[in-house]
Amino acid sequence: MRTALLTALAILAASSTAHALDSRLKAGLLKLDPQTRLEQRCDAEVLDRISHDDPHYKADRVVAYAFGQPEMTDNSIKSKVAAFRSRGEWYRLKFKCETAPDHMEVLNFRYRIGDKVLKEDWAKYDLYP
Repeated sequence: MRTALLTALAILAASSTAHALDSRLKAGLLKLDPQTRLEQRCDAEVLDRISHDDPHYKADRVVAYAFGQPEMTDNSIKSKVAAFRSRGEWYRLKFKCETAPDHMEVLNFRYRIGDKVLKEDWAKYDLYP
């Protein structure tokens, strides 16, 4: 139930203005090559949205390729194989992030939180505490 609600909230939020970047993040992103900027901008959006949408989570790390390779285009990442860390625990994650051509503005964003990753599997997927 909570997962469905979070997905609905994420879709509603994506239809409104994208979350603003703080000046430090913006300056850092502008120094990156376009592909890395896309990845980092989408990672920042994942962390921001998850932490903002549900106070149960305080996301501080995301790995888009934790369980495999995400699908990437010039302006988007679609990952069914991601994970994020919150309060010392890892969770499976699916997300789709589409940016403007300069990769500074998120135009479309959806996500769905999955199951908690078992601690005994963290090393297998290079996830750390």
